[in-house]
Amino acid sequence: MEKVFKPVSGFLVLILGIAGILFSIYLFGVAGSLHSVGAGAIGVIIFTLCVFFLKGLKVINPNQSCVCTFFGKYVGTIKANGLLWVNPFYTATKVSLRSQNLNGQQLKVNDKMGNPIEIASVIVWQVSDTYKATFEVADYQQYVQIQSEAAVRHLASTCPYDNMEDETANITLRDGGERVVAMLEAELNERLAPAGIIIKEARISHLAYAPEIAGAMLQRQQATAIVAARTKIVEGAVGMVELALEQLSKKGIVTLDEEKKAAMVSNLMVVLCGEKAAQPILNTGTLYQ
Repeated sequence: MEKVFKPVSGFLVLILGIAGILFSIYLFGVAGSLHSVGAGAIGVIIFTLCVFFLKGLKVINPNQSCVCTFFGKYVGTIKANGLLWVNPFYTATKVSLRSQNLNGQQLKVNDKMGNPIEIASVIVWQVSDTYKATFEVADYQQYVQIQSEAAVRHLASTCPYDNMEDETANITLRDGGERVVAMLEAELNERLAPAGIIIKEARISHLAYAPEIAGAMLQRQQATAIVAARTKIVEGAVGMVELALEQLSKKGIVTLDEEKKAAMVSNLMVVLCGEKAAQPILNTGTLYQ
């Protein structure tokens, strides 16, 4: 598990280290002028110690961390910012805590009905556990990329593209909206939890039929729309014909036998359901001529 510790400030060590290096340089000068071996040896020791202790200085920027190990043993994670000093024997690995974007590439997969589709996603992720991100996986950034692609593929295979072939589907990729996003985020968090990664947001950035079936699916959608529009037109036309016959009968404007009613219904349906405007023909005789 992640352990957070705050090391001491590094400014005092920096000042003492610089002062020690300057003093060792002074001793080198004294040893050279007086030919004193002792002063030179002390200068070497002081210089070596100063360089060694200065090696423990670490600069931690905002939203960054430093994972420290001591000869292979995990010591803790530094999340404090500024100039800090740690044991020079510690091995430090910096891990960014900033939110990062993953713009996934377009994947060609089959949806639940077996139709080839193209899908891509945009994911915002962040490291939440530096211990898992550093030691549980080999490369957490590559792990995020591969597992995100696997999650998108699985999502596409569990939902149909739309309701054209599966009318009983509760969730489709095209019309699912926030429910599809919630499913994607839940699966991503489950897959990336072993690496200490949390998903802040996930969105479908691209969704379309594959090129080889896009034309056929477009024609099918157009046909479905035309049928739906024709159905509405026929329903409206039947209502208008029914209203016309009812009003003529109620007001006694004209009395029509069954044959003339059928002829009138036929003419009205042609006029109301036709794609083009009807050309009227005036009958100057009687209805039976």
